Amino acid sequence: MTLIAFNKPFGVLCQFTDERTGPPRPTLANFIDRPGVYPAGRLDHDSEGLLLLTDDGRLQARISDPRFKLPKTYLAQVEGIPDASALTALRKGVRLKDGVTLPAEAELIEDPALWPRDPPIRVRKLIPDTWLRLTIREGRNRQIRRMTAAIGHPTLRLVRWQIGDWSLEGLAQGEWREVPPRHGEGDHAQHGGGAPAFTRNR
Repeated sequence: MTLIAFNKPFGVLCQFTDERTGPPRPTLANFIDRPGVYPAGRLDHDSEGLLLLTDDGRLQARISDPRFKLPKTYLAQVEGIPDASALTALRKGVRLKDGVTLPAEAELIEDPALWPRDPPIRVRKLIPDTWLRLTIREGRNRQIRRMTAAIGHPTLRLVRWQIGDWSLEGLAQGEWREVPPRHGEGDHAQHGGGAPAFTRNR
């Protein structure tokens, strides 16, 4: 049983081939040379961060199937500064077109010490931006972006930092490594790696 953690860059498709006609887009095949592994869940083209891949169908289902409610933690750079009522809405559940979301863990954080995004986000001079740490236990399409938009703070940049006990700790953008396939196995540096250092410098 193999489980791989990959730090997916912005603009990379969450698949090994690009089936669209036109100029080729970067795929997982540009970064991962391990045959027989497939993504356990998805990560949008315009999102970054942790993607898990495995060659085991049961493990793939345990990670990706919303029935197991595996927590997923995201770092979201949003437009504006969410107030207490906006954070409360995220924590209670936000009404979307496909129903109310499950309660999320949500908190304001200082700017995380992440790699630069290429291309960088568009900054609006007169509108500040803020970073949130959000943990959800379901997997609706573009859920985090829809949740922050619903409270009036569109997402500018989205990085998935952790899935269950597996995190991006020590994993550079575009790199991958094998990790323990079960929770509680292996050393701390390989999984369950907490959160990145935070700084207010950009």
